[in-house]
Amino acid sequence: MKIRSFFLAAFLLAFSTGFSGPSFAQGNDANIHVKVELVQLNVAVMDHKGNYVTGLNPGDFVVMEDGIRQKIATFAEGNEATRTLIAGPEEGKLKAGVDASGADGTASLRSAMMGANVFVLFDTSNYMYRGFVFAQDAIADFVRSLEGPDRIAFYSYSRDLSRAALLTPDRSQVLRGVRSTVAGDDAALYNALLLTVKDAGQFSGRKVVVVFSNGPDNASMVPPEDVAELAQSKGIPIYMISTREAKLEPVSSTVFQRMAAATGGAAYFAKTWRDQQKAFAAIRNDLAHLYTISYYPQANPNRGWRAITVKVVGEQGKKLHIRTRDGYRPLPTIAMAPEQAANQ
Repeated sequence: MKIRSFFLAAFLLAFSTGFSGPSFAQGNDANIHVKVELVQLNVAVMDHKGNYVTGLNPGDFVVMEDGIRQKIATFAEGNEATRTLIAGPEEGKLKAGVDASGADGTASLRSAMMGANVFVLFDTSNYMYRGFVFAQDAIADFVRSLEGPDRIAFYSYSRDLSRAALLTPDRSQVLRGVRSTVAGDDAALYNALLLTVKDAGQFSGRKVVVVFSNGPDNASMVPPEDVAELAQSKGIPIYMISTREAKLEPVSSTVFQRMAAATGGAAYFAKTWRDQQKAFAAIRNDLAHLYTISYYPQANPNRGWRAITVKVVGEQGKKLHIRTRDGYRPLPTIAMAPEQAANQ
């Protein structure tokens, strides 16, 4: 467990462009320069019948991080334009021992208001020999149907990851990538998914990953818990679509469901190839109804896992089901001696 935690911490420090909150100097001989960035949430709100609740406003939501109420900075519903509610954190000291002079509220807000990016990850392992063309058709229909997202990337995997179409607004380029795939080797799903989440996290704005997997993972070196934590920390919902082949394998089906739930996405198990199209349609519908909420974290000494809860105020909120990621881990910050800080 310690080895796994060390690996993830090193990975996050080296590659993540995720969200970091304030941290505190341990003595008078070190300064910590903090860049306060937006934490972005994709929030689905549904009633007891499973219908999306639309028309809510920023004042209808309460966002808590580690029990601390947060001020909503940007807000959007579905594919509408993002509204700016807070210009950015105040300049100056956030708290004794914290220098917030590195904060760039304008840049963070620009990032939050950029369009959505959808990363599609397709299983081309030897699990996919049956019905391969039907799966390609379902993905192609999904790509054509996406009107809201600005850009789409298409990746495939068996033992290795193939970036068949990098993030682009050109749907025809993505479709060519879909049609170029062929079934191949063993399935290293979690290796490929970790790299996909890493790629997605390098882009600004709203991001989601949609995975089509026809079976369990039998070749990865990375545990699914690491993938889920990275996706949570970067604010990337993972949507899983799998056929009954994975459903018949209890461990895989449980992992898929837990990973999707932890990141604010959803898992679908298609009993037939036709059901794949229904699952993709459900994801498209979900993306069109998500609320996008962001906030600058209030001062918080917790450098570990930070729990996030979102509620709708009033009596109606008690009857609603809210789905979003349940937390994130801020990146480590660098303490510098005064003479080093002066040269920054």
